[in-house]
Amino acid sequence: MTPEMANWYPSAVLLTHAGATLALVGLIWTIQVVHYPLFAKVGGEAFHTYEQAHVSRVTLVVAPLMFVELLCALAIVAMRPAGVSPGLAWTGFALLAIVWISTATLQGPMHGRLASLGVCDPKTHSALVSTNWIRTVAWSARGGIALAMLWQGARATMAGS
Repeated sequence: MTPEMANWYPSAVLLTHAGATLALVGLIWTIQVVHYPLFAKVGGEAFHTYEQAHVSRVTLVVAPLMFVELLCALAIVAMRPAGVSPGLAWTGFALLAIVWISTATLQGPMHGRLASLGVCDPKTHSALVSTNWIRTVAWSARGGIALAMLWQGARATMAGS
């Protein structure tokens, strides 16, 4: 890392990481507590259109944030900012892997099933709501870790000034 990068890298990556992660924490709680439970209230033929709209609209918000979060998490483990605990960096990365794996293997396929059925199948809907707790808990823990790493990085920066 060049000296110029060393001056701005820790603050920029930790702030960006915390911002993306905390935005996703708020979003996943909204989806978990408000949005997913309301799927059961959309009846009949309207559900197919609703499910497709949900996936496409949520993806517009979630995908860029998840991409930024992933890049920052990779940067943090690869070029750990001064003061940031390796344990926190790797735990945060492991939790992010859980989020991505859960999305790809559980929630994504369940959304596909709901879309293909065209109705809010109670069994699939219940599984979607219950398995989404995996992402909700993992992202919530990541939010705490992101704030802790931000604090550690700030303390190291202040100590170095």
